[in-house]
Order: sequence, then C-alpha cells, then structure tokens
Amino acid sequence: MRSSAFRRPVALVLAACALMATAVSAVTAAAPAVAAQPACENEVSPPPPVDTSEQVPPGEQPPRPLEVPESPVGGQRLGECGLVLPPNAQPLPDGITAQSWLLADADSGAVLAALNPHGRQRPASVIKVLLAMVVAKELPPDATVVATPEDLAQECSCVGLRNGGQYTVEQLLQALVMASGNDVAHALARRLGGVPSAIRKMNALAAELGALDTRAVTPSGLDAPGTSTSAYDVALIFREALKYPDFVKAVTTQRMDFPAASGAGTVPIVNDNRLLTTYQGALGGKSGFTDDAQHTYVGAAQRNGKKLVVVLLRGQQQPVRMTDQAARLLDYGFELEPAASANPVGRLVEGAPQVKKKTTEARPTPTSAGVGEVANSSPDGSQPSAMQTAFGNVGGPITAVAALGLVLAFVMYLRNRRAKAARAARARQQAP
Repeated sequence: MRSSAFRRPVALVLAACALMATAVSAVTAAAPAVAAQPACENEVSPPPPVDTSEQVPPGEQPPRPLEVPESPVGGQRLGECGLVLPPNAQPLPDGITAQSWLLADADSGAVLAALNPHGRQRPASVIKVLLAMVVAKELPPDATVVATPEDLAQECSCVGLRNGGQYTVEQLLQALVMASGNDVAHALARRLGGVPSAIRKMNALAAELGALDTRAVTPSGLDAPGTSTSAYDVALIFREALKYPDFVKAVTTQRMDFPAASGAGTVPIVNDNRLLTTYQGALGGKSGFTDDAQHTYVGAAQRNGKKLVVVLLRGQQQPVRMTDQAARLLDYGFELEPAASANPVGRLVEGAPQVKKKTTEARPTPTSAGVGEVANSSPDGSQPSAMQTAFGNVGGPITAVAALGLVLAFVMYLRNRRAKAARAARARQQAP
C-alpha cells in the first residue's frame, strides 16, 4: 500500500493538470477564430496585374495588402460584393462596364447605390485628386517650382515641362487636374519634400479621411507594387477635395494657357473631362487609365439642389465611353426617389472611423515612393505588451498557467523529499 505522503503529491499533480487543462480550454475558446477566406473576389487586393509594372526586384518582397476592417466603412451593406441598391430601385442603365462603381450625395454623404463599393482596384490618375488636396493644403498658389530632368523623364501623359523652367504651384495644380500630367505630378511631389514625402502625406490624408482601402505608391497613379483604392474611397476623397477652392478652380477650368516647353510663348491646355462641357450641372471630374487599372473616372454634378458624386473603376470604353457611363449613372441618381436619400445603403464617413484594424504608415519602396505597410499594433492603436509580442493573445495566458504548474511541481518535489527524510528517520529509530 502506498503511503499518504505519496498520495498527496499525486493528488496535487492531478489537480494542477486539471487546472491547466481548464485554463487552456477557456483561453482557446476565447481566442478569435482564424479568419475565413474573403467572400469577395477583390476584398483584399486588386486583380492580378496584366504586365510587369508591379514586379519587385529579385530578393524583394511585395508590400503586404492593407488590412481589411472588421466592419465595412460606411455601413454593413457596403461590404456586399454585388449590386447594392435601395428598395424598389428602378433598373440600372445599360452599358455600365465598371467592375466597381458608386453614387453618393456629395452634401449629405448618403450612398445611393453601388457595385462592389469596397472592392479593391487600382486608381490610375484619379489618385491625382489626393495629391492635389495635399498641394492645396500645404503649398501657396504663388510658390515657385523649377522643373528638373527627372520630372521630364516621367512616363507620360505629360504636359510638357521645360528643364529649368519656373512655374507657379497654381499653374502646375491646374495642369495636374486638367491634363493629368505625370511630369507635373512628379514636380509637385518634389516641392512637397520629395516623392517619398509626398506619398507619405497622401497616405496620411487618405487614412485621416477614412479611406482605408487606399494606398498611393506613386504621386501620378502609375502602377507600382501595392497600389490600391476602392470606389468608396475615391468618392470620399473627391467629396473632400471639393471643399478646397484651389482644387475646385482647377477642376472646373475649361482652358488655360501654359508656358511652352520651348520656352517661347504659351500653349493651350484643355480640360480632358468631357462632361464639363456636355453634362448639365457638371462640377468637374478626373479620369485615368493604366494597363493594370483599366479606365477609371470620378466626377460630380448638381441639379435641382442635389449634388452627386459618381465613381467608376476598372471600366472599358466600349461599347459606351466611360464619361458617358458616368453620365448615365448620374442621371440614374438624380431620378432616384427621395426615399433613397432618406434611407441610404450607406454613408461617406466624416473622418477616419473607429474600426478594428492594424495601423498603416508610409514607407519607401523600390519604386522610390512611400508605401503604407501594415504594422503591428493593438486595435485601439496602443503598442502591444512584451507578453503579447512574444506569445500573442493566447500564448500569454497559457504560459502563465504553465508557470503555475512548474511552481506546484516544485512544491510537490520538496514535499516528497521531506516525506522520504521522515521515513528514513523513523527507520533509524526502530533499528535494534
């Protein structure tokens, strides 16, 4: 028969094991489940590129996708992949080729209708709206910018800068918006402290607005690894841009005289937004195209006291031109019943929403642009504790329980030694 001194340590060991099992089960049950695969095709990243513009150099890793918020920014319905329409909505117009689009009331922020609004796409030149806002915020219109060979070397569309030519910020901002000059975008980015600095400022402004699907990688919108936006974000950005008088002046100007690249005289620049002269109530817009982004457009119009913003991403020019597709969607929005505005499918947020997501910050990439990468932080923005960093949310409690088990085991070891010593002492006393 085993002594009680032996049975007591065994009981303590069993009790400790039971305690550890209970604690591990509780922690495991409380831990978040592994996220399921995204239900939407482009919920995390834009479609694969069609050319080599987004290849990274050998040995480099592509930027990680932006974190997807747990709840769709602007409302639950905006997380849907397909059509998001109000109840009893009339049929959509024909000929809309965009893979993502959105209609919103620019005044109230009510989202009236959309298709895959948070689906991630590439912006192409509509990202210049974000750059224009940073310029309007930080640079005086009469400040001077001197063009460099690096500006002139940008992949065009180009306005036609002259090496060593001096331009005002106002001239360049107008040319940026009206003619979508990539040379101008580069020159303005340098004036903002350099291309990486300008990219950081663009991404910081996007995050401030709540455009959490957006990561600028180049100031012009040329494709590069990690670029991303959504129809929702573009609407959010354009709506905010309309609050800047310098931007409004540029986006509504139909024609301007710009210093000629030869240095002699001026050349005319005509606004490339066709709706400015063909659509009643047009308030300006911006188009874009790259091989990877395909055709993109954002614009606004006003009728009968209602101001609408329309965004189309990843569209085609056939069978209907993109600007005409935008016009058809604007007509559709103006014809929606007033009930659609009173009960919208979502809203354009006023500033960054409080959602659980990892923080983003701008970092340089091999493209010489700042890219926002996902950084480790807690949902409330605080830094993780040492225990969280080392073990995560589940490992910390398990490690604490294991430490308790070791302490109990050490106590039982000491009790065993004392029991053996007591038995030895009794045996010596009973010896003849």
